[in-house]
Amino acid sequence: MITYIDQIEIKNKRVLLRVDFNVSLKEDGSIRSDERIKRALPTIQKLLSDGNKLVLMSHLGQPKGYDAKLTTERVATRLEELIGKPVAFVPFADPFNVPLDTFDMCMLDNIRFHAGEKKNDPEFAQRLASLADVYVNDAFAVCHRPDASVVGVAQLLPHFGGLLVKEEVEMIRKAIVNPPRPVVVVIAGAKISTKIGLIAKFLQLADSVLIGGAIANSFFKVKGWKIGKGAFEEDHLTEAKELLALGEHAEKLVLPVDARVGHEEMQEEPRVKSVEHIGSDDKMLDIGPATEKHYKDIIEAANTIIWNGPVGYFENPQFAKGTASIFESITENAQATSIVGGGDTLSAIKHLPDHDKITHISTGGGAMLELIEKGTLPGIEALEK
Repeated sequence: MITYIDQIEIKNKRVLLRVDFNVSLKEDGSIRSDERIKRALPTIQKLLSDGNKLVLMSHLGQPKGYDAKLTTERVATRLEELIGKPVAFVPFADPFNVPLDTFDMCMLDNIRFHAGEKKNDPEFAQRLASLADVYVNDAFAVCHRPDASVVGVAQLLPHFGGLLVKEEVEMIRKAIVNPPRPVVVVIAGAKISTKIGLIAKFLQLADSVLIGGAIANSFFKVKGWKIGKGAFEEDHLTEAKELLALGEHAEKLVLPVDARVGHEEMQEEPRVKSVEHIGSDDKMLDIGPATEKHYKDIIEAANTIIWNGPVGYFENPQFAKGTASIFESITENAQATSIVGGGDTLSAIKHLPDHDKITHISTGGGAMLELIEKGTLPGIEALEK
């Protein structure tokens, strides 16, 4: 069982705090969204209020060694603005010289600049652990990664979960352990290969699994329907066939009945076609109005809703209507516990109103899905030991 920082007294310690400040950046390098920083503020403020000094560490992007474009200095600056207290930045050139004698809080440069991070190198983990008395993990979004800053350090220091990790774990487990029924799951996105195990899990757990995005193409393919120019994964048609048979037998797997077709850059209103009558030159880029209505009817009767993945090519507003409809259907269901997660999903709904009507918006896409599928994560197991 994880011990969280609001369940134990941590006072006047040096705390090594893993956060997820992997923020979205604009082309000029400025921060597009600081939501990930804001979600960590309750843990940071709680630890500071108890007289602790903090060494924060996070990754940013996927660098292969040092990359000036992915330094976390801009993140430290934004954190300082949000929290109203000085945040010293520790450059990669001198990565273990933390100035906690003069500052209450400092931030290491991008933890993934170090080769030892992804390798969970014991020597690198030991260097990190030497910086503090206590380790706290508040980075749920990377808890599925067996990295040094997630798993390695937890083995070397007294370790605790932060408030965001507590919120994520408790909300997600609540939704999959004896959840209020009916349970409705919306699974969409580009690749069925990344969600085969998850769909199989949900066909056991849920009452209805609603499919959208290019994932649906693989199911249409094994049904013998034409998908036009739509993408599908040839290597995973066998698994799609097995899932389809399982889902249709249990009357749980629900596929789109119509689609908006066109091309990614089109500005005119897309055509709407039945999925059984897709032509060789058609490309399905969003669910259609009849599917929206069908999915809405199922969602509005649910008592538990889990959603991962936009159901269309949301980058073009012409193909974002289906995703907006899913979001609106969920927010209009006042009685349901709803959990929404995944980077693309959050990007697709960020401009829509009523986010406060979603019970829980998860910071972790891969971590959320893996926790649902497997029931645990490397970072969670490290905190439980």
